[in-house]
Amino acid sequence: MPERFTAVFDQHYRQIYAYAARRLGPDLAEDVASETFLVAFDRRHSYDSARAGVRPWLYGIASNLIARHARAETRRYKALAKAVGAQETGDHADAVAGRLDATAVRGRLAEALRRLPEPVRAVLLLVAWAGLSQQEVAAALDIPAGTARSRLHRARQEMRQALGAEIEVSE
Repeated sequence: MPERFTAVFDQHYRQIYAYAARRLGPDLAEDVASETFLVAFDRRHSYDSARAGVRPWLYGIASNLIARHARAETRRYKALAKAVGAQETGDHADAVAGRLDATAVRGRLAEALRRLPEPVRAVLLLVAWAGLSQQEVAAALDIPAGTARSRLHRARQEMRQALGAEIEVSE
C-alpha cells in the first residue's frame, strides 16, 4: 500500500502545492501540501475508493488545512488589494487605450475573495484554481452537491459585483 501511496503523492503533490500557494502564499504552501499528504497517508485505510476519486479527497484535506489558516489568507488578499490599489493611481495609459487593466481587476478580485466566507471561497477556488467540477468539490468538502452549487453561485455573484460590467463570468 505505501508504494501505491507514493504514486498518488508523485501524481498530485505539485497540484496540491500550487493550490495552497495560490491561497496562502509560498511560505505556508509547503507546510499545507506536506501535511495534506501526511493526513491522507494516516487516513488511507479509511479512504472509500467508491468516492469521486483521490484528487477531490486530497483537495478536501488541503481545503480543511487551509481553512485553519484563514486569517493568513485574508491578510494575503487584503495586502494584494492594497498593493494593486497603490499601482492603480499611477499610469492610466492602458485605460485610455481602452484595454482592461488586469492589475486593477486583480485588486478588486482579491478584495472580493477576502470578503467571501471561507466555505464559499473554498468552493470557488476549488473550481477556479484546482479545476474540480461541482460534484468533485462536493465530494472534496463532504457537502451536498446542492450546497456546493449554491456556494459557487453566491461566489460568482460576488465576483461579478466586484468586477462590475467589465467581464462576463460564465456559469
